[in-house]
Amino acid sequence: MRSRSSHRRTPHATHRRAAAVALAGVAALIATAVQSGSATAAPEQAPAAASKAKPGSESVRLTPAQRAALIREANATKAETAEDLGLGAKEKLVVRDVLKDRDGTVHVRYERTYDGLPVLGGDLVVQGDTPGAADSVVKATRTAVKPATTTAKVPAAEAERQALSAAKAEKAEGADVDRAPRKVIWAAEGKPVVAYETVVGGLQHDGTPQELHVVTDATTGEKLYEWEAVQNGTGHTVYSGTVDLTTTQSGSSYNLTDGARGGHKTYNLNRGTSGTGTLFSGSDDVWGNGSPSNLESAAADAHYGAALTWDYYKNVHGRSGIRGDGVGAYSRVHYGNNYVNAFWSDSCFCMTYGDGSGNANPLTSIDVAAHEMTHGLTSNTAGLNYSGESGGLNEATSDIFGSTVEFYANNSSDVGDYLIGEEIDINGDGTPLRYMDKPSKDGASKDSWYSGIGNIDVHYSSGPANHFFYLLSEGSGTKTINGVTYDSPTSDGLPVTGIGRAKAEKIWFRALTTKFTSTTNYAGARTGTLAATGELYGTDSAEYKAVQDAWAGINVGSRSDGGGGGGTSFENNTDVTIPDYGSAVTSSITVSGRTGNAPSNLQVSVDIVHTYSGDLVVDLLAPDGTVYNLRNRSGGSADNINQTFTVNASSEAANGTWRLRVQDRARYDTGYISGWKLTFP
Repeated sequence: MRSRSSHRRTPHATHRRAAAVALAGVAALIATAVQSGSATAAPEQAPAAASKAKPGSESVRLTPAQRAALIREANATKAETAEDLGLGAKEKLVVRDVLKDRDGTVHVRYERTYDGLPVLGGDLVVQGDTPGAADSVVKATRTAVKPATTTAKVPAAEAERQALSAAKAEKAEGADVDRAPRKVIWAAEGKPVVAYETVVGGLQHDGTPQELHVVTDATTGEKLYEWEAVQNGTGHTVYSGTVDLTTTQSGSSYNLTDGARGGHKTYNLNRGTSGTGTLFSGSDDVWGNGSPSNLESAAADAHYGAALTWDYYKNVHGRSGIRGDGVGAYSRVHYGNNYVNAFWSDSCFCMTYGDGSGNANPLTSIDVAAHEMTHGLTSNTAGLNYSGESGGLNEATSDIFGSTVEFYANNSSDVGDYLIGEEIDINGDGTPLRYMDKPSKDGASKDSWYSGIGNIDVHYSSGPANHFFYLLSEGSGTKTINGVTYDSPTSDGLPVTGIGRAKAEKIWFRALTTKFTSTTNYAGARTGTLAATGELYGTDSAEYKAVQDAWAGINVGSRSDGGGGGGTSFENNTDVTIPDYGSAVTSSITVSGRTGNAPSNLQVSVDIVHTYSGDLVVDLLAPDGTVYNLRNRSGGSADNINQTFTVNASSEAANGTWRLRVQDRARYDTGYISGWKLTFP
């Protein structure tokens, strides 16, 4: 991830040269995240976007003191805010972050407690004229937090055993309980229940430190969820050439402390895997020689990458540091032996870098440094769960800003591109770690959204969001940028016109910091970016249409004219009631006039009205009775299902009677099939 930091000096500080290396109607829109797939009509090409952002809609740069004052004000009014939001008497708000727009609009992000217990998945963002004023709200869950009980029936020791078993299943080394089970309310998916959250330490199978969170139902003992909190991700640098570094002089010695950027420090772990290590220091204020064999070279890269990322977020987005409080994280280099990775950890508030295979390719390039530092930003804003679709969006956010920081750096030794980790040769053949224009070129990432994408590794489910950002920035088709040739396709075969990276990055940042929550999925990301675009440029702008088209280009939602995809469609719009906690019901569509088998990308568009979609199991039944599961009581607690699923039905005859089968597997919520459609591209 490439970024460029300005040359800063502070009292008693000098600059030491080193080489830096880096690794691997808007309010209404917020209420529901509707994901639909390709429709039949091909849209007219959206005009090139040329709108200017509304002057009052962009966030202002808050000093740490100004931010602290807004947080105090939000804290002073949080009880009234909870009442305005209709929260129950046992629910309390905890202020987590705050942003302010030029027109005075304030966005406050809250965590929630219930009867004194933390509510995981209860986070929300309110927007209003003053801190705490709830003119609009984005919630991680729309279900009322009213667990049947807060009394645990399962002993905490059982949760510990389950968590340790989960770690061992992942081949963790030295797994041990770092944090004893704490009682929480689990509300991130399904109906809120009392649960235990247990944190297991040790090392992951590849040597990365482990901070595995396991959530166990405290009344049944069932494992509800798990996620990994450690997120993987004048100086003579290894990758960026000779650059200026901000350092600090102490007596006759210099050290890698950046007093201009929150006191960021760079430490040498010297092949260790724990602790802080030793602060880099020396007498000459010259750092490294550009060779990985010189331990200062990678340190220069990491120090430079952190400075670039700090400057990018401050100068482009108005944020002073990861938390917005002006405090710098720190960097650790030379982690482990032959460690081919880098990571961010909340527990140390730091970035850590290995030296790669044979300790010859430190993972300290600009885009990798920005990628890891951005994990810290995401943790302190949206808090996207590092699992499922939200985990893919978490990874994509780090790739997106890793790329934009690299462009911002304007470094001739590591020019800006839409390739991730191209400098570190992690594959051993000179190829990048990931491609944003066509993610599948890495052999594992996905180009477009499909039902079930949340079940694969987050580094690969990030592909569609990376692809969306590229399409929104540059558009589809073939083009050459900074000497790199790209050829970006779309899932519906229709073109997308880009709006430029400068606008795209502002849209994604605003969505991340004011619209996304811990449970945001791809449908929610579309809703959030459209809401952000509407605030910045207007809902009738070319930019707004481009966002719609870019999402449609990765099979999330429809085109700006309501169309997309082409092909032949067959529909059934007859309502079918879904019994509460009852037998499955079906709705049929007869397909005729086709030849041969169905396609590998059959589009199944489902419109179900229901008060709790998490209760539903939705299947597609082929004419021969083969079952294709579309949704299995997953996807959180939102009302309704308005979504297009892509099914590989290439082994099925196209003609015949296809059925949509829906069953409600839990009590208290009702609804009906409003309609559904099969589209043969």
